Amino acid sequence: MINKIKTYSSVIIILVIGLYSHAQQDAQYTQYMYNMSVINPAYATDDNSKMNLGLLYRSQWAQSIGGPTTGTLFAHSTITDRMEGGISFVHDEIGDAVKQTNAYADLAYVLPIGQMTKLSFGIKAGATFFSTNFDGFVYSDPLPDPAYAENINHIFPNIGAGLFLFTEHYYLGLSAPNLLETKYLQEDSGIVTQGVDKVHVFFTGGYVIDFGENYKFKHAFMAKHVDGARLSVDLTANVLIHNKVEFGVGYRFEDSVSGMMNFTMTDAVRIGYAYDHTLSNLGRFNSGSHEIFLLFNIGKLGKGYDKSPRFF
Repeated sequence: MINKIKTYSSVIIILVIGLYSHAQQDAQYTQYMYNMSVINPAYATDDNSKMNLGLLYRSQWAQSIGGPTTGTLFAHSTITDRMEGGISFVHDEIGDAVKQTNAYADLAYVLPIGQMTKLSFGIKAGATFFSTNFDGFVYSDPLPDPAYAENINHIFPNIGAGLFLFTEHYYLGLSAPNLLETKYLQEDSGIVTQGVDKVHVFFTGGYVIDFGENYKFKHAFMAKHVDGARLSVDLTANVLIHNKVEFGVGYRFEDSVSGMMNFTMTDAVRIGYAYDHTLSNLGRFNSGSHEIFLLFNIGKLGKGYDKSPRFF
């Protein structure tokens, strides 16, 4: 039993160190195209008829001890003809040891730059609520890392910015949702025990091809850069059938392959699921990652949104 506790504790510590000691990685998403306002404050729909609400939950590296989980709540709507805005809440946990909640408000200005093309400028502002709890840890080493000797409970302000170029058939986005670097752990007794939330830069894009009225093909990508970590690149391809059922596949370079699907339940509700199979060495310690989302497209007059769903 003691050996099991030591093993579990060691795995959690490895996860914590890997995510926080050098370059903090923001929450990861496979179905990022339906969660765009979270990573880019300039995301815009240019649609006055509806309000978007969404819930997303991700279980990373299932069946691994202390595997990260992420819960997201977001809402987005037009405010005036050229102003759009929204709110987002992202809650991350690593086992019972590390908890982080980001609460943000977004504001975007949409500028027509062509007959069908629009460019949106966005800003994001809010706070990060960060806490750790290492009580009861059994360390495998006789001398625990001093960085984990005390629990932490802090609130950090942050801001973000982005650009979003879009038409009815394609989009390109560039954003940095957290522009302020935050130090979670400080130098203690001459020992540098520092975890830094680095600036993350996202570059996203997608294109929709219509095959008649009943079939649409979309390919999309997301590249994420942060100092101290390798470039993360996602490629996805989805097919929408009769505006009701969608199937797709994805590949995250040197990390995982994914399968995804979503269904239109009513005119206003869409539900989706994605599974990631880990290709890296971490695959030996988990059974993959699971992600589900629930989207609500609510007409501002109280009716469900009955048009073809926005495909990005």
